[in-house]
Amino acid sequence: MTPVVSFTGFLVAFAWLSLSNALYFHIGETEKKCFIEEIPDETMVIGKYKTQLWDKQTASFLPSTPGLGMHVEIKDPDTKIILSRQYGSEGRFTFTSHTPGEHQICLHSNSTKMALFAGGKLRVHLDIQVGEHTNNYPEIAAKDKLTELQLRVRQLLDQVEQIQKEQNYQRYREERFRMTSESTNQRVLWWSIAQTLILMVTGIWQMRHLKSFFEAKKLVGYMRGERTTTTTFLVIFPPPELLSELPLMETRLLSKLPLMETRLASI
Repeated sequence: MTPVVSFTGFLVAFAWLSLSNALYFHIGETEKKCFIEEIPDETMVIGKYKTQLWDKQTASFLPSTPGLGMHVEIKDPDTKIILSRQYGSEGRFTFTSHTPGEHQICLHSNSTKMALFAGGKLRVHLDIQVGEHTNNYPEIAAKDKLTELQLRVRQLLDQVEQIQKEQNYQRYREERFRMTSESTNQRVLWWSIAQTLILMVTGIWQMRHLKSFFEAKKLVGYMRGERTTTTTFLVIFPPPELLSELPLMETRLLSKLPLMETRLASI
């Protein structure tokens, strides 16, 4: 008796997990709602929805909305449309992913075809099941006449297969992230090299521009020619009679340098 209770509890937990993606949202006239679902490749997805129209008289949502349709459009990660179909007020859509990544699921109502909904509000209950959650195990057990143990093994095998698909998808995402990181690092490196070259070229140009400016003002020639040559001549070849007067002459020359520089700058 204990195994039966345990297996029943497992089925209840599994049923609760399979409905964990259920939600509802409100949609207005000509409004479109889209959802993004990350799905591995070769994975079945089943979506179920039900619409409820807002009734102004009773101030509540009607249990059913006959005549109101819902258009479902599904795009793969490459923005290719893999499903585009018009359903009724309550429906079920199924598709299998062939490319891993983010799939876009969009829904919008045919409000323009129904005057009752014009200017109203619609509640949509949506349940999306992915992978092994799409399997109806009680139906499979009844169809294939499986025992409790066989059904449990079948369920575990499906879960292992789904885990492998998830792992492959995570490796795919990791590889894409690594390629993006390497590309970003390479761009940063080349940008740093370009900045360094620009700074070097700018520095060289500024030095040459300043040199030509000082040469035009005759400051470089004076500093390198007259003053340096005179000082060098006095230091290397001093006349014997001027050895005692050398400090006094140097002091006089230094005192006259500002006046000479001012005159040269005004030329």
